[in-house]
Amino acid sequence: MKLADVDPFIGTQPTDLPAPTGLAATWWWPKPQIGNTHPGATFPLGMVSACASSGAYPTGYGEYALATEGVPPRMRERLVASGVTHFQQSGTGAIRKYYNYVRVTPMLGPLDELGGSWDITGETASPGSYEFAFASGIRGEVTVGPKSAVHRYTFPEATDARVVIDLSVGGLDIPYGATVPIRAHLESLEPGEAQGEIVVEGTPLAMHLSADTPGWRQLLWYDRRLMPGGRRLDFDAIRPTTMRPFGLMWQGSVEAGQTVELRIGFSLRGVDQARRNLAADCPEGTGFDARRAATRASWSQHLAPVQVAGREDREARTVLGTALYHSFIKPALAPNESPQWPTNGPFAFDICTMWDIYRTQLPLVSLLNPAASTDLANALIEICEEEGNFPIGYRMAKGSDRFSRQASGLAHTLLADLCAAGAGGIDWEWALVHMLADLRRAYGEDFLTSGRADPISHTLDIAFAYWCTARVADRVGDAKAAADCRRLAGRWKNAFDPATGLLRDSTFYEGTKHNYSFRVTHDMAGRIALAGGEERFTRLLDRFFGYGADPVVQPGVDPSGDEMEAGYALGRFEGLNNEPDMEAPWAYMYAGRPDRTAEIVHHGLHQMFGAGPGGLPGNDDSGGLSSWVVWASLGVFPVAGQDLFLVNAPAWPEATIDLPGGEPLRIETTGFRAVGRGTDPQYVREAAWNGEPLERTWLTGSELRAGGTLRLTLGATPGSWGTGVRPPSFPSAAAEVTRRL
Repeated sequence: MKLADVDPFIGTQPTDLPAPTGLAATWWWPKPQIGNTHPGATFPLGMVSACASSGAYPTGYGEYALATEGVPPRMRERLVASGVTHFQQSGTGAIRKYYNYVRVTPMLGPLDELGGSWDITGETASPGSYEFAFASGIRGEVTVGPKSAVHRYTFPEATDARVVIDLSVGGLDIPYGATVPIRAHLESLEPGEAQGEIVVEGTPLAMHLSADTPGWRQLLWYDRRLMPGGRRLDFDAIRPTTMRPFGLMWQGSVEAGQTVELRIGFSLRGVDQARRNLAADCPEGTGFDARRAATRASWSQHLAPVQVAGREDREARTVLGTALYHSFIKPALAPNESPQWPTNGPFAFDICTMWDIYRTQLPLVSLLNPAASTDLANALIEICEEEGNFPIGYRMAKGSDRFSRQASGLAHTLLADLCAAGAGGIDWEWALVHMLADLRRAYGEDFLTSGRADPISHTLDIAFAYWCTARVADRVGDAKAAADCRRLAGRWKNAFDPATGLLRDSTFYEGTKHNYSFRVTHDMAGRIALAGGEERFTRLLDRFFGYGADPVVQPGVDPSGDEMEAGYALGRFEGLNNEPDMEAPWAYMYAGRPDRTAEIVHHGLHQMFGAGPGGLPGNDDSGGLSSWVVWASLGVFPVAGQDLFLVNAPAWPEATIDLPGGEPLRIETTGFRAVGRGTDPQYVREAAWNGEPLERTWLTGSELRAGGTLRLTLGATPGSWGTGVRPPSFPSAAAEVTRRL
């Protein structure tokens, strides 16, 4: 894909798609109908982002208030901003940590107006670049490096122009959304140079600032009052009830069209490292244009490996290109930046939704940028060593995210995939130690003592994590650990009720037992047998996906509790509005029904996504949703943790994936016809891998990573392909007698 294929505005507005038809009209959306993305400047998997900030939910950009379900309500009547902030989430929901630190505001009025909002006009955005204009006539441009941000402001003629940095603000303008630093230090060094540090959520955020403002005054300010001659501000103990705004500013006169440039290096390890980071990202003598060009070049390198052809559809190309872009924004990799322990090495934060990204986004990153996945894996291992557990979420805050109702044992999936891929640079013996220890904490204690953990979905999580851990134990040659893990992995059965073929009654996060019952486990043959065989399992799936059902009505603004209960009672697929069941369409393949997978994926891909700002059906969740689009478009889908890729009809006649260290993966089709909204699905009738017939519906990870040619013959009706074989299942090595539940 190319930079021109990306529209960073997709997902920034409430869902605005044509009414779904057919099968897609039966799916029910429980989560907010907005992507929650932002159009600001980002660097691939980088530490820093920058965007105009209105205080809106959840990125700080836009017009909408907090919403956990239905159509989000407005909190602004139009698009406004109080300045540009740094560090934004991407597509997340209510996780109560919103960044938006170090606000930069270009102004023409007095300092008393700081904190007000100006109308924004003339926005443009592309990977690595964000531009806007204030109603005051000031034009702003922002780009970022891995650990830096560079601003350029073009002013109208004025005798009293200002660029103001406010270190006292953070978070959002929603209840309990503001962030107040507990300590702060700011120092004016010399003309055009300053440094400072704030401590927010227990984490130190340092910065080195360099401004190209010849002849302008450089002043510290406190409580919106200037401090002429002052060179330091120190706050050892800030209280939210008594805090007053504070920061730094440059002030002077400008001619019409004059530009002012501000460069900021960031670090979680003090001002000296912030200065070094700025020098690395913006070498002396370079500025905005050079940094933006370098960042756009990096984005080009990350987008270029995926190429599609044979279909003239500008909207579809934009949807795919933007999905790939969104898939490489998070997590934030920040090597040598751990603020809580002194050792250098990989570090990562903004792993806000591990439960959403581990099945789709992390496998995509692992395939296209294995070095980044290795860095993330090592960062997770280091976090586990220092803090005592693998995080299911990790942010720029002190300590792992303790929110664990949604999932458990997720890092194990990434580690198993990397292990199967033969990834180097990881101490696998040390990884195994932490994988085993992590599984014996929190919900894992209940799993070990009673054979299950509640909420019951955690039983599946932990059982699969044990299976993943067994693969690592195999690699390091620990036969006993491998056997123990495979035995415990068999406890997945304790989660299911054989009478219904579904999970046992329990509490479920953002769904019902139906949404969690059809995940692709390591022992799908056993899971299907438990449900009563393939025919009954297929009927359960058909009901879940709405075959033969009436269309549903989606929640509106501020839906009532009764409305939401009625929707959940449908027990229906969440239609890509949410992630717990996003892999379920591929469960059909384990029952010999690849035709059903083709139908659901076709309607999901072509009806649930569009090219406008309202083109996402739900929260993008750090790329978890967007990466689904990438896989579905290419016609291969990862079975996370199992090193398998399931094959389905692609959305493009031709696709090429350039793979690191191997020949490209080429996906070619014959019989392809026009696809899109309102079209019927296509089915794989025949397949060939490197010229040899492929009767199975999958490729192994080693096959796919080595590259080759997958040729698919497509048709308008299903054939026999894939009906006589089943993807691999991995039953427990030994039966285990567990307590009757």
